[in-house]
Amino acid sequence: MKNEFDAARLDVKAFAQDGGELSGQDALGRYERLMAETRGQGGDSLLGWTASGELKPVLGAPGEIWLHLRAEATLPLTCQRCLGPVQWPVVAERSFRFVADEAAALAQDDEAEEDLLVLSRAFDLRGLIEDEILMALPLVPRHDICPTDVKLAVADEAFEDETQAKPNPFAVLAKLQGRKPS
Repeated sequence: MKNEFDAARLDVKAFAQDGGELSGQDALGRYERLMAETRGQGGDSLLGWTASGELKPVLGAPGEIWLHLRAEATLPLTCQRCLGPVQWPVVAERSFRFVADEAAALAQDDEAEEDLLVLSRAFDLRGLIEDEILMALPLVPRHDICPTDVKLAVADEAFEDETQAKPNPFAVLAKLQGRKPS
């Protein structure tokens, strides 16, 4: 009989021993930090995810506990070129090996190619999903071709008129030097 697992309080060891699988689709609005990245847009958009646990045998030692995660969503971001909205597909796919405690994670981190996490009986899988989607976001989201023309000028006419109206300080100085004392 398969155990029932909860993404909010996942017993990672039991999940891996059972070869557990979880999947879901959550409204983007459920993820506070992702909503901050989208400036409150797209709360009804769906974030789909799957997770599976695995216990990998190790000769002469207890098995390694692994969690494989895939999450994907299309997020409404702001194009950094035209400042308009851009729908950005994001996919995060990673595997994590769990270790007994922080000390073990620190000791093994330099030599491990995989990501290490600390084993927990109440692991927040949705928090990990949000972390992974956040890390998969582009640094500079932008359209391949912006739907509107991008204004490349940084100054407006009023600014230009004002700078032309001011006298050149060197011209003022030259006039002062040309005057004879009275």
